[in-house]
Amino acid sequence: MSVRVPAEVFPPGDFLREELEAREWTQQELADILDRPPRLVSEIIGGRRAITPETARGLAEALGTSAEFWMNLESQYQLSKVKLPNDNVARKARLYSNFPVREMLRRGWVTASDNLDLLERRFCDFFRMSSLDEAPQLSHAAKKTDATSAVSPLQLAWLFRVKAMASKQIVPSYSRNKLLAAIEELQRLTSAPEEARHVPRILADAGVRLVFVEPIAGSKLDGACFWLDEDKPVVGMTLRFDRIDNFWFVLRHELEHVLREDGKESGGIVDSDVGETNADLPECEVLANKAGASFCVPASQFENFVARVQPYFSEQKVLLFAQRIGVHPGLVVGQLQRKLGRHDFLRKYQVKIRACVLPSADVDGWGTVAE
Repeated sequence: MSVRVPAEVFPPGDFLREELEAREWTQQELADILDRPPRLVSEIIGGRRAITPETARGLAEALGTSAEFWMNLESQYQLSKVKLPNDNVARKARLYSNFPVREMLRRGWVTASDNLDLLERRFCDFFRMSSLDEAPQLSHAAKKTDATSAVSPLQLAWLFRVKAMASKQIVPSYSRNKLLAAIEELQRLTSAPEEARHVPRILADAGVRLVFVEPIAGSKLDGACFWLDEDKPVVGMTLRFDRIDNFWFVLRHELEHVLREDGKESGGIVDSDVGETNADLPECEVLANKAGASFCVPASQFENFVARVQPYFSEQKVLLFAQRIGVHPGLVVGQLQRKLGRHDFLRKYQVKIRACVLPSADVDGWGTVAE
């Protein structure tokens, strides 16, 4: 709610002078009534002394007004004397409200400047806007913790950084058939974490741009899928959870979005957390989750294993099953943890994978800054 400001603000002393004239009191008489020095009354009327809360209460008692009346007159007068040289404060507040300014400057996504006009222009360029009056738009399908929330400024900044990096990649034209073949090739890499280093090349050969950008704290984003020019799919990943099962699940989830061409429509699709089984999820998300889970451990084989072994899921049985189907034990463990609701179960097999995949990928973060 806006506050109405008078066109001209007068010192409280002017109002006090009028009150004395109306009562035909002298300054000395008011000083006697207040039991205060005559100099105080003289300096207030002359605008050389501010009205304090104590004086405001005294004037209220003497003149039949309220202390708030005199304090409001004083505060309005003092504020009227403060003149900002420009509107930089309001402009900076808008910038910080709309974007994670400090984080973007720290990461070098936007170059800092003391010139506010130039800084605003750089943020507009980053988000592909003609002015700050516009709202950034990016069609995407993303793996998020909260499936119902709108895209936050943190997430939007991350997505635009992925888009900027992906747009500079030179890859062959996308082919759905090539991607299907690539997914079969990726399946053969799931037995050892170091094999993940081949993922960027395999997807690039199929025309899919893969980008890894370190997540912004609080963004709760795992990955995203969107399109450049309607025929160039992009998959961005945060590796927020540095685990082999999470890596393959999120990657395959996003590739399912690519295969289904999700995210092409304006506004995109916001996904649930990894592996979420919420009954309210849209069909495309249910299918993407199923694809991710089946990629890690084929559904029929997993169900057969559970039926034969439960409730005695020993470490040895898990290792033998993983070896038989040709995947790393961490992928089986991840599925069992969700099945059993026990995230501590054989957790030692959920090995880290970030260090294996990043050296061969297009990366921004974790100590590196992309051009």
